[in-house]
Amino acid sequence: MKLSDVATIKTNFAEADFWIVRRGSLKKIGEPSYTFNPESIGIKVTRHDLVLSRYLYYCFLHLHQSGVWEPLATGSLSLVNIRVSDVANITLKPR
Repeated sequence: MKLSDVATIKTNFAEADFWIVRRGSLKKIGEPSYTFNPESIGIKVTRHDLVLSRYLYYCFLHLHQSGVWEPLATGSLSLVNIRVSDVANITLKPR
């Protein structure tokens, strides 16, 4: 199952449960936040029977701290970005 199966993922998404930084430095991209920014990737859980939005936020915090986004970054010099499709294609494994 992919993240896109349980959540809506898009930019400029004010109604999202949380957002992740889409563009910035290599160390900043993918960082989750509860503060809306139209440039960030918004994630809104649509299948609450499968995953809770607060739990998913902490999963993204772990992904960011683990450096998962760095190999997926595109761009040059100090400004890089990740694509919405990079986020939407994250595989979720049920326990």
